[in-house]
Amino acid sequence: TNIPPHNLGEVIDATVALIQNPEADVKELMRHIKGPDFPTGGIVMGYEGLREAYETGRGVIRVRGRAHVEQTKSGRSRIVITEIPYQVNKARLTERIAELVRTKKLTGIIDLRDESDRSGMRLVVELRKESAPQVVLNQLYKHTQLQESFGIIMLALVGGVPRVLNLRDALAGYVEHQLEVVTRRTRFELDRAQKRAHILEGLLVALANLDEVIALIKKSRTVPDAKEGLMKRFKLSEEQAQAILDMRLQRLTGLERDKVKEEHQELLKEIARLKEILADENKLRALIVEELLEIKKKYADQRRTDIVPDYEDLEIEDLIADEEVVVTITHSGYAKRLPITTYRTQKRGGKGVTGMNLKEGDFVEHLFVASTHHYIHFISNRGKSYRLKVYELPEGSRTSRGQALVNLLPLEAGEKICSVIATRDYPEDAYLVIATRRGMVKKTPFRSYDSPRKDGLIAIRLQEGDEVIDTRLTNGESDLMLVTREGQALRFSEKDCRPMGRDTQGVRGISLSPGDEVIALGIASEDADLFVITEMGYGKRTAISRYPRRHRGGKGVKTIAKTSEKGRVAGARVVKENQELMAVTVEGVVIRVPVDDISRMGRVTQGVRVMSLREEDRVASVAHLASREGLEEKREEDEEEE
Repeated sequence: TNIPPHNLGEVIDATVALIQNPEADVKELMRHIKGPDFPTGGIVMGYEGLREAYETGRGVIRVRGRAHVEQTKSGRSRIVITEIPYQVNKARLTERIAELVRTKKLTGIIDLRDESDRSGMRLVVELRKESAPQVVLNQLYKHTQLQESFGIIMLALVGGVPRVLNLRDALAGYVEHQLEVVTRRTRFELDRAQKRAHILEGLLVALANLDEVIALIKKSRTVPDAKEGLMKRFKLSEEQAQAILDMRLQRLTGLERDKVKEEHQELLKEIARLKEILADENKLRALIVEELLEIKKKYADQRRTDIVPDYEDLEIEDLIADEEVVVTITHSGYAKRLPITTYRTQKRGGKGVTGMNLKEGDFVEHLFVASTHHYIHFISNRGKSYRLKVYELPEGSRTSRGQALVNLLPLEAGEKICSVIATRDYPEDAYLVIATRRGMVKKTPFRSYDSPRKDGLIAIRLQEGDEVIDTRLTNGESDLMLVTREGQALRFSEKDCRPMGRDTQGVRGISLSPGDEVIALGIASEDADLFVITEMGYGKRTAISRYPRRHRGGKGVKTIAKTSEKGRVAGARVVKENQELMAVTVEGVVIRVPVDDISRMGRVTQGVRVMSLREEDRVASVAHLASREGLEEKREEDEEEE
């Protein structure tokens, strides 16, 4: 058997509840008994193990020591352990922590000391300046006895037979035992009271006939003669006669005689009360309740062990600090994360990310601040969705490229990432809109992509020869813009697309002429422009308001006056002031294009030269340049000042 200690007050409350309501079930009794209450304090993690133990008689609970974080004057943090789990040896716990530090399994600790005294336990764990206290504490829970499992087995002898009891059965067994004990005690007290009353009745007879009793005793030759004479004369029992003979002379005073009478009256009342208890089980139960509450009043104390909601077994994420980092993903598919302390606030007008050792023709296409516990969704041209936690990206330096996504995701040959979305959660009102090269669009509730599968999910069922060109996260109320290679643009409400499941083809977004294809998807907002650039480097931007909203599935309207010398449309993006674009050519030349430098023109115009190309070169695509506006690399002097 392994029954943990409980709080006396809670156990009494539950027992009283069961006595007053014998039909009470385990759930009702658990309103009174919250769980074990260990003399060493600590914290019980979760209710499921307790519920199982109380309902079945067997269960496992997790018990944590109690610890808090203190800040030192030097700016360091320390973890102070003030309580440890039940039956855990403090010296062994200290040795285990020291061993983990020596073997470098715990790298954030620089000192460990025991400051315990008569006022209580105080085990101090000093941390490195850069250490995250919660991460180190979680590591202590994971690797030491600061968190322990306690197996509950409520095994007891019932009628001489061992049985595993649930909470109600255990308390009911105790109540039955108390009924038996109190019944026996009451019978014993009744017998004792009746015997005493019998003696007092004899004394009262003697006191009422005092002179005659004295004369009879004086006439008797021996004590047996006197006893026999009293029994015959006053019809007394042998015990009563003996009590009269044993009575001291001082009991003959008037005051003592009154005390005998008073004691006799009290005994008669007590005898009547005891008989009522034995005759009525309700009164017997009430007596038990009264006595239990008196014990609670005298001896119950406050609960020492807290019970908190459970969190699943510690995963790797519990050991990763939840902190903001900067994520960069390049056009060629290299990703990394780096501490946000690498950057500092900068005035408006940043020039984008610099200082990275990128391959020729590559540039940072995505740069954003996210928590290490955020998700990053990657949508591939093959219509699959992959997901990583930010902390799963390699941590790089300011100048490193990062790691290729093909080494982080299970991409197939020829599969490439065409869209990146970062999120912490999956709002009910968020949708993922996907556009394909052949003009199909699909809107799916974003929560449908909340899956831990490492091999990816089907985001869209593609027709043979089709591929995903881009995606957008929307609120269900947006206008969408599709742009084609031949210079057609269609603006329509996403409400025209009903939400679908992941494994579907979607619906017709735009009708394409033979040889045409979709090259861009954007969210059309009234304060934005549509930028287009041709294969020969001619481009322009046009206010979104110049594009009328049409129904989904139409051919759209002209967005550029196409001529053979300017070529077909190579790329398009919905842009706003102060943004920058990067145009990439077939030969790998990358040119930065500030949006503010691009002329705003009408819809059906040819545009102006945006970039000069060599004779055989052509523009291949255009993308947003990730802006680091508001961020700037921290100078080395800042680190030296620390």
